[in-house]
Amino acid sequence: MYFARLFWPLLALLAFHSAPAFSMAEPIFSDGDGAIRGYDPVAYFTEGSPHEGSADFTHEWNGAVWHFVSAENRDTFAADPESYAPQYGGYCAWAASQGYLAPIDPDAWEIWENKLYLNFSRRVHRRWTRNKEENIVKADANWPGILE
Repeated sequence: MYFARLFWPLLALLAFHSAPAFSMAEPIFSDGDGAIRGYDPVAYFTEGSPHEGSADFTHEWNGAVWHFVSAENRDTFAADPESYAPQYGGYCAWAASQGYLAPIDPDAWEIWENKLYLNFSRRVHRRWTRNKEENIVKADANWPGILE
């Protein structure tokens, strides 16, 4: 009995770690609503707050569909997506600093040095901001390797 309780978890662990990696995580956090939960990345910069985008104004970039509140915002993003897309593919900035991926809450955000950072929740965002510069250095070092 003792052997069986020990054997099966070890076998599962061995199988998990020895299996080849067939796919990486997507480079952009996207769900059924689109990239960054369907929110307009340009609006964070121009409106200073999160705004849900519309299916009427979309743009495909980096393997994800992005939604915008207006044709103007869509065109602004399409002309220079790297300036408006959130850091770490729109995954949680705190999680990236810790070496893993996590989804985001569009209301847990900050623009720092003209870059958009999103976090899992407002509570996690507060934790991230306590030492934001060090967390950014860590996340930059982890990205994009944590996609694998």
